[in-house]
Amino acid sequence: MSGMLVTLLIQIIGGAIGGNVVGGAAKNIDLGTMGNTIAGAIGGGVGGQILGMLIPMLANTAATPDIGAIIGQAAGGGVAGAVLTAIVGMIKNRSAA
Repeated sequence: MSGMLVTLLIQIIGGAIGGNVVGGAAKNIDLGTMGNTIAGAIGGGVGGQILGMLIPMLANTAATPDIGAIIGQAAGGGVAGAVLTAIVGMIKNRSAA
């Protein structure tokens, strides 16, 4: 697998986990398991790529198998996934009211 694909998979998985964590923690923005996973994965992939551009140390995770960079990618994807899930959940609840 290419380095970029491995990095993207780490970010997507981290985002999916982050989306489910925030959805489970805050019931008012919960999108359901599938919705949290999808929103989190999208947020993790996109947010992780943006983070990789802003922080060069995170950009080459697969090229240099450094555990710190891998953890950084997973954490960045998780946070971005959680943020996107929260935003989508708030918009959904606001439009339903």
